Amino acid sequence: MAEPPVESVRRALHLLHELNRQRVSSVRHLHQATGLPKPTIVRLLDTLITLGYVVNDRRQGGYQVTSLVRSLSAGFHGDPLVVEAARPWAIAFTRKYHWPVAVAVLDRDAVAIRFSTIPDSPVSPFHATINMRLQLMSRALGRAYIAFCPPGERNLLLRMLETSDDPENATARDRTAALTLLAMIRRAGFAERSANVAPKSSSTLAVPVMLGRKVLATVGVTFFTSAIPKAEAIARYVPPLKEMARSIQTSVVLLRQDNIAESGAEAIP
Repeated sequence: MAEPPVESVRRALHLLHELNRQRVSSVRHLHQATGLPKPTIVRLLDTLITLGYVVNDRRQGGYQVTSLVRSLSAGFHGDPLVVEAARPWAIAFTRKYHWPVAVAVLDRDAVAIRFSTIPDSPVSPFHATINMRLQLMSRALGRAYIAFCPPGERNLLLRMLETSDDPENATARDRTAALTLLAMIRRAGFAERSANVAPKSSSTLAVPVMLGRKVLATVGVTFFTSAIPKAEAIARYVPPLKEMARSIQTSVVLLRQDNIAESGAEAIP
């Protein structure tokens, strides 16, 4: 059974959240917005002022956050939003089809898995994959990224891979062969893992999550090749993978709108 939240921490975060929504806040406003007792609000404000997150600007007529609040999001590098958006859709996919789903984002010259439904899958080929880096030219999740990203970004990534000594990047050293492969993937609308990559007992199909021309992430499903022929797997899983990618895109847009609305346009100049 989970322990109850620490009430003082909950109250402080609730107050900071409300402060961040307004350019300037009074104790009266904070009391009305949060329902916290005024003496509690004053004590929390004094603590936040001492820590440097809030200032009492009497010229402005109230309390406001300082630029130090930005440090609270220092560990947020952009990809958690799409991962957050993808989580429920990936879990729903695995519950329906049983195979594990992975969500990957670009990590320099590869993609890294940031979420996986392996714990939800009864038939996963792997035990754990979080933070595993996968090559762009051989892995389905990597291919789905480099094939569908904008041409300028694709060329930059290929130039980076040309100097790689990883055997999985050998295709990138032949620019014509690389571009031909990536064009085939774009025409197909999905990517699959290279047949030369281990483990050969399984395979992965992947599609991009797009926002305009930008690839936010890639999502893929992994299955045992002995359980389902490749052609059948493509016919069965690629359409719902694409539908999942579109749902994730919609969720990302909604989450961004919610974040803007919650934080307030003028919360931090």
